Amino acid sequence: MVAIAGAKDGTVDLAAMGGEFARDPYSVYAKLREQGPVHRVRMPEGALCWLVVGYDEVRATFNDPRLSKDWAQASHDLGLPVIASGPHMLILDQPHHGRLRKLVAKEFTARRVEAMAPRVQELTDRLLDAMLAGPDRRADLVDALSFPLPIGVICDLLGVPDLDQESFRHWSNTAIGSAPAKVKAQAAGEIAAYLAELVAAKRERPGDDLLSALIRTTDEDGDRLSPEELLGMAWILLVAGHETTVNLISNGVLALLRHPGQLAELRADFGLLDNAVEEMLRYDGPVETSTYRFTTEPIDIGGTVVPGGGELVLAVIADADHDPARFPEPGRFDIHRDARGHVAFGHGIHYCVGAPLARLEAKIAIRSLLESCPDLALDAHPAALTWREGLLMRGPHHLPVRF
Repeated sequence: MVAIAGAKDGTVDLAAMGGEFARDPYSVYAKLREQGPVHRVRMPEGALCWLVVGYDEVRATFNDPRLSKDWAQASHDLGLPVIASGPHMLILDQPHHGRLRKLVAKEFTARRVEAMAPRVQELTDRLLDAMLAGPDRRADLVDALSFPLPIGVICDLLGVPDLDQESFRHWSNTAIGSAPAKVKAQAAGEIAAYLAELVAAKRERPGDDLLSALIRTTDEDGDRLSPEELLGMAWILLVAGHETTVNLISNGVLALLRHPGQLAELRADFGLLDNAVEEMLRYDGPVETSTYRFTTEPIDIGGTVVPGGGELVLAVIADADHDPARFPEPGRFDIHRDARGHVAFGHGIHYCVGAPLARLEAKIAIRSLLESCPDLALDAHPAALTWREGLLMRGPHHLPVRF
């Protein structure tokens, strides 16, 4: 269990915990939750923030209008770079958020997602065939499946031709990881430049993809996405659209491999798959904390007053879904558990618009993997895995498997 390092002023230094915290943040959050719902912490990225733990408090934080998503509300003392290439739903408040979501929802429909199932299956089969053809019956599942499948699906969805996947992977991991602000901003700039060229090309040669549809779409009153908003939407769909699913697949497969009884039950009855994916989301979801929120006035959270003036507040999704008051025995992985109510995709108006696509990809990928590899096993000790640092995304850098 990781020891909690606290400064004299009560600030908890998560940055000082390094890889141990990245490997097991749950025990740290549980200790903090026992002390209260709000804590002043130094993030692995170096900035100071207010961390909110506990299921009820996290859900309330998601819905509190006094917490703004707009970076214009952020205190200049935070020293955080804006990591985006244009306005999008994760950095906007109402009514601007609702306006963008309405335009996007008009094109990113359940029917469009359902229609992608055959293509997701095709991509999955191709990746698994390549993995199984390897010389020594071993692979890194992140490189073989967890990363290339979601990025391939999103590229298909947006109509992105021949994306340099490794370059984009580096840019994306850097931009939303724990790198220094200047390095993150540089990576975000690389993505922004790429997306600007992509949107320009789509304007000239539109297709039947989602990005072309977003360029064309107008609301009943003639409203449409501005050029800057198009860049922002391309950013969030391409970056957030693949990052979450990469970690959902990796974390979910790892949970199964570490719980062979649960794995055997799922293999025996794939009718359990839908519920198993919900438990994977709850047990070790892909997003550790919410995206940034900033105080517009002092806020009392569970008896702690967080100052106004643009203070950074992070709601810990990982802890909310491990709060024993909401999920009994939260550290037990159980694919039969009623995991409904988890907040792995957020809660409220900012609930993840891509959740149906992430679930679809995870179900197809995990079932196909288990059917293709009846003797799939972890090819490293769990303690030897290294995990992504930073508070936003949770997932292993690599997941060695044998089959």
